[in-house]
Amino acid sequence: MLQITKFFLLTICFSLPAYLGFAQNFTQTLKGTVVDKAVNTPLIGATVVLLGSDPAMGAMTDTEGRFRLPAVPVGKHALRVTYLGYKEVVIPNITLNSGKETELRIELEEDFLTAREVVIRAKVDKQKALNELSTVSARTFSVEETQRFAAAVNDPARMASAYAGVAMSNDGSNLIAIRGNAPNGLLWRMEGVDIPNPNHFSSVGSSGGGISILSAQLLTNSDFLTGAFAAEYGNALSGVFDLKLRKGNAEKREYTLQAGLLGLDAAVEGPMRLGGQTGSYLINYRYSTLSLISKLGVNIGDAQTDFQDLSFNIWMPAGKFGQFTLFGMGGLSTQSFRGSPDSLLWKDNGDEQYNWDFNANTGVVGLTHSLVWGDNTFLKSVVAYSGTLNGEEADEYQPDYSLRRLDEGDHRQTKITISSVLTHKFNSRHLLRAGAYVNLLDFRLRQSEWDDDAERFVQQINKTGRTTSLDAFAQWQYRASERLTLNAGAHAIYLFLNNSYSLEPRAAVKYAFNDRQSLSLGYGLHGQVLPIGVYFVEDENGALPNRNLGLNKAHHVVLSYDQSLPGNWHIKPEIYYQALFNIPVSRDVLDSYSILNEVDGFTPEILANRGRGRNYGVELTVEKFLTNGFYVMLSSALFESEYQGSDGIWHNTRFNANFINGLVGGKEWDWNRRNKNRTFGVNLKLTWMGGLRESPIDLIASETQDKTVRDETRAYENRMPTYFRVDAGVQLKRNYERVTTTVALNVQNASNRQNVFGSYYDTDDKNVQYWYQAPLIPILSYTVQF
Repeated sequence: MLQITKFFLLTICFSLPAYLGFAQNFTQTLKGTVVDKAVNTPLIGATVVLLGSDPAMGAMTDTEGRFRLPAVPVGKHALRVTYLGYKEVVIPNITLNSGKETELRIELEEDFLTAREVVIRAKVDKQKALNELSTVSARTFSVEETQRFAAAVNDPARMASAYAGVAMSNDGSNLIAIRGNAPNGLLWRMEGVDIPNPNHFSSVGSSGGGISILSAQLLTNSDFLTGAFAAEYGNALSGVFDLKLRKGNAEKREYTLQAGLLGLDAAVEGPMRLGGQTGSYLINYRYSTLSLISKLGVNIGDAQTDFQDLSFNIWMPAGKFGQFTLFGMGGLSTQSFRGSPDSLLWKDNGDEQYNWDFNANTGVVGLTHSLVWGDNTFLKSVVAYSGTLNGEEADEYQPDYSLRRLDEGDHRQTKITISSVLTHKFNSRHLLRAGAYVNLLDFRLRQSEWDDDAERFVQQINKTGRTTSLDAFAQWQYRASERLTLNAGAHAIYLFLNNSYSLEPRAAVKYAFNDRQSLSLGYGLHGQVLPIGVYFVEDENGALPNRNLGLNKAHHVVLSYDQSLPGNWHIKPEIYYQALFNIPVSRDVLDSYSILNEVDGFTPEILANRGRGRNYGVELTVEKFLTNGFYVMLSSALFESEYQGSDGIWHNTRFNANFINGLVGGKEWDWNRRNKNRTFGVNLKLTWMGGLRESPIDLIASETQDKTVRDETRAYENRMPTYFRVDAGVQLKRNYERVTTTVALNVQNASNRQNVFGSYYDTDDKNVQYWYQAPLIPILSYTVQF
């Protein structure tokens, strides 16, 4: 702890200069674009007013829907945007810093009856999704939240763990279990197309990893969905991250530099001219090694861990031909460990007897074309190329100092995605959206492991090939009245590999009692293609028994009530039921195995689509949006998550924690309030939840076989002790002339509590021992924007 104490003292000293600066009146430019929410047409002549400004400040949008407010004092502001025939919108808590201009994209919803003289007002509501066709179990999140929430460290998945029904499955990664579902039921999308898992140190077929590849510099407000998704979302069972990228500054060059314990990060953005048009570019690069954290005395393992990533978004307007964007991200991550041949150093269940190497590379690059036809039609097409590479090797030292190969894997996938989505607004009552996605997949899969029983190295999969999948959807929104909205549609998935498919109806209805409360009901049938490696598992004769497996499927039903309260408070309870079917379980034996309990995407089991599952529960979110520098969110979930294996018995799933409670809050203070040059923030996050589950250890069998043996007839009966974690964060932001600096310290597991991760049989002590989740981990960063 001495190193940690020194670390905190250094942080305080590092922050002191920010208190010594001379206060000045700094200003910045606030600009943006106002468009129709449904079809993205620019709204010409919309009125934009800066609330509370003295003298009054405002602007009207030009022929491209753009507005510009120069010389706005730095700090937090609110905008009111009005346009004839559209609902008035108030956007609160817009942060202006002296080091970077703020640019907004403001979407207005057409009023139901444009002839009325009554003005309809609405606030930007984080509890509502950006996608107007997402009715239940959906909300938007901002980049500021990924930065503000304690220990989220710019990671959307870690930030989302604060939401109702969402649990981190492992402190060492950002894998999230949503409503008791396995983490690999999550779908990641970017700019309208599915993308590979955007995380460093990700395993094959998983949906998370140790650290996010995504840069907060590129993201803008995006959607997070947890059930009964709209028809345009397919190939997911538990949740969806629908990520949007922001454009770079098209008027001036700006830079962001960050140094911290997670590495060095640099971003540059600015204007670029192409074909007589002015567009913009935005590029971010990061390099890191986690050895810096180890040098603080924090035990994060002895492996050498390195990663780097690059992300970019290039916007190119093309006049009457629409707009093009070239976007991409890529991440390289490696881990390696070297054990010792000295058996005196070997520890039971430790790494000292092993050498292992692991690498995970992920990338995607895409070209989008957006075109507005007339006033009511919008077409967006995307071509994307993505790829993943996961490799691993593990060797075990023998008593004679030789090495025995235990594991060897090489999984490579590349995918070309072509998509096109058309949105047409017939009038204020009727909206239609339809589209299709084609995925051309190439793969090379190799996996072998040492078999203790056979005492030989066994090949589990060795396959190279290609296949195609097709997704198509259509959805219609009907606004029957100002209070009643109906959404209906369908999604279809077809996998050419084995001609498996899923036809999925979707429907939702929302009734608004008034402008403050509403009731919604949503239903959807959802299917998910299995990770490609599962189809090519080999049996002892070299045959492929899993080749014809069908898709995982689930019915979702969600009932949601939404209530806005005075003082910027909000309450939202939801009740849900999820019935899973067609789930792969053991084919040849009657046991408790189910793919629903897998964290990764590869299993050597021989399977059949005979399993079932069910998740049901109630969630409550009480939230006060940021007001006068203060915000708080309380979330609670009570649920059950169960499954049937081939034994026909209902068992708890691995992720059936039964309850999840969370509290997130924070406060910001401004020094020199009139000038708003300094802002100090404190953030806190509390998580209290039931432990995840595992099958009990069979002590007699473990002692006989001298290894951990579990009683799988009692699958996942044991729930780990209650999990409790405190995360804390402080930050100090200072505005200078044309420069903004931020010192931030986030502490994961600030109380250093030892939360149990799992158990094992100790062959030396002949009893059950536990291993634990991550200890206290401090993450310091210093950011400069100019």
